[in-house]
Amino acid sequence: MRQAVIGIVAHVDAGKTTLAEALLYHAGAIRTVGRVDQGNSHLDTDAMERARGITIFSSQGMLDHKGTHLMLVDAPGHVDFSAEAERALQVLDCAILVIGANDGVTGHTLTLWRLLERYAIPTVLFVNKMDLAGAGQDEVLASLAQRLSSACVDWSTFMDGGDEAFWEELASTDEEALDEYLEQGMLDISTVRRLVNIRKAFPCFFGSALRDKGVEEFLDALCELLPDKTWPTDFAARVYKVTHERGERLVWLKVPGGVLKTKDLLSGSTSSGAWSEKVNQLRRYSGAKYELANEVYAGQVCAVTGLTHVVPGDVLGAEPPTPRPSLMPVLTYCVMPGDVDVHTVYQALRELSDEDPMLGVVWDDVLEEIQVQLMGAVQPEVVRARLEERLGTPVDFGQGSILYKESVTTPVMGYGHFEPLRHYAEAHLRIEPLPEGSGVVYGTVCSTDDLDLNWQRLVLSQAMERTHRGVLAGYPLTDVRITLVSGRAHAKHTEGGDFRQAAWRAIRQGLMEARSQGHAVLLEPWYRFSLEVPADKVGRAMADAQRMGARFGAPRMQGEWAVFEGEVPASEVGDYALDVAAYTGGTGSFSCAFLGYEPCHDADRVIAEASYDPEADLPQTPDSVFCSHGAGYTVKWHEAASHMHVQDDASRERPWRAADASFFSR
Repeated sequence: MRQAVIGIVAHVDAGKTTLAEALLYHAGAIRTVGRVDQGNSHLDTDAMERARGITIFSSQGMLDHKGTHLMLVDAPGHVDFSAEAERALQVLDCAILVIGANDGVTGHTLTLWRLLERYAIPTVLFVNKMDLAGAGQDEVLASLAQRLSSACVDWSTFMDGGDEAFWEELASTDEEALDEYLEQGMLDISTVRRLVNIRKAFPCFFGSALRDKGVEEFLDALCELLPDKTWPTDFAARVYKVTHERGERLVWLKVPGGVLKTKDLLSGSTSSGAWSEKVNQLRRYSGAKYELANEVYAGQVCAVTGLTHVVPGDVLGAEPPTPRPSLMPVLTYCVMPGDVDVHTVYQALRELSDEDPMLGVVWDDVLEEIQVQLMGAVQPEVVRARLEERLGTPVDFGQGSILYKESVTTPVMGYGHFEPLRHYAEAHLRIEPLPEGSGVVYGTVCSTDDLDLNWQRLVLSQAMERTHRGVLAGYPLTDVRITLVSGRAHAKHTEGGDFRQAAWRAIRQGLMEARSQGHAVLLEPWYRFSLEVPADKVGRAMADAQRMGARFGAPRMQGEWAVFEGEVPASEVGDYALDVAAYTGGTGSFSCAFLGYEPCHDADRVIAEASYDPEADLPQTPDSVFCSHGAGYTVKWHEAASHMHVQDDASRERPWRAADASFFSR
């Protein structure tokens, strides 16, 4: 039996979960079709999902149809939970992109399309809500071809046997297909499958999931389009979700190769050391129900109990490393624990961040408060409800603010020395800029003649322990590579914690040098936006976009409507969607999606308002400690380089080694 993991993704309210219900019903997997608005859908199993009528967590359903076993993954549609959707994409064999005929291609639809392209996932499109007034199939198809891909083709023509224009359009996407068309006047179904599988064709289907129009035909075609696939025999697994259920930690993963059995011993490495754990249970979920399995074969997804070290994005066995997520949180909130012990709240939040790595949880040493980093304004309500569910009492959040970040524009060296009496450690670290979205990457070029490998591992693992602050306004450091260049330990006096102090001080000292040379930069999140207004409101829309510091081109006219597309700083957006609804009488629309971090458009104002003094931030001091005559003394950061005991040999070229799991396991 052929099999595939199929993801259903869409902008919120496009009817994604309704389509999933209809597919399960037509395959006989469920007896009745649930409804989102009635809170009884098969895949929205969480109480918050049923109450809000939106998908918050990815869920799974299974169906068999026409000799094909499909594992449906219903991913969240709301932009605030798009990081969960991105993680789910990494285990898909194919994706269904649902588009509401009434909304068309929104900003978030474009984000999902780019993610599908990034992960090279074959995609079919289902245009939903075609029963609504004004939903024209030709107009929607033209919009898809213009805004997504010219390879979006109407598959109803294929099901009717195809015409000359259809076959020419399809064959023109591929040289081999064109040769076949010129010989036969049409394409074989195996060729069509290949074109879909290599993302050179995107079949488009039209219907209404709620009215059950076009769903059965879509399911038939979906099973027909899936290619036959041979899976590797070497065991491999990819973790895409972690949940907690009745005190048990569930690890959700896909097995892209080999076989996973109960009681199998899995192993891996982290910066804290190697681990080895046994698989207790294998669960195959469909909605809230599951069945136990003794084996899970290649190409299938399951939930596993017994694993405590892996997190979403980890890989096991022969599976290659996971790409770094492209979606990041853009807002930060202060947690107000109320009557709950702050340490209890912190531990509960850490457990939630174990389930969602994009939920940043930070303890601010200066303000002595917990801060959480989130994707949008809806997510705090969900986190608040989940905390109350686990703690039994409400926990509140302060006003959200933009999560700025900091980086450097040119390489800089940082020097740290820690030598109070009977302690000794010195570390030299190079800080270099990386492309946007890289995060913080650690590695070493240090010779073992200067510093033994066990000390190098310790330096890097302890450097990775904390989120390092920038020195302009105290925001998190990002998009840099931190490389251990050299260092020194003492045979008698060096202890593990000494290198923690030396490494932290070296990073901080390097950032202070970058600041003094004008090479430190403040970054802010930017959104990709789409603004649609009546033609008579173009002047107002352009004025607003210019006021917000947006980058955009000339509006694209669609009949009596003007569509602006461009990029805008997240700090300027606010409640602009409400403003658009107000000045267009409710007819206009504004949608945006995370684009990435770029230099702040008003950095001087943000830095001035932060009033951050990096030298007064004692937990992240840039100064070094040396010893003389049995007593320690402090050397200020701008003098530290000349006091170092190790002299770097810049002429020696050494290979760079990443501080990854394999490095720490050696």
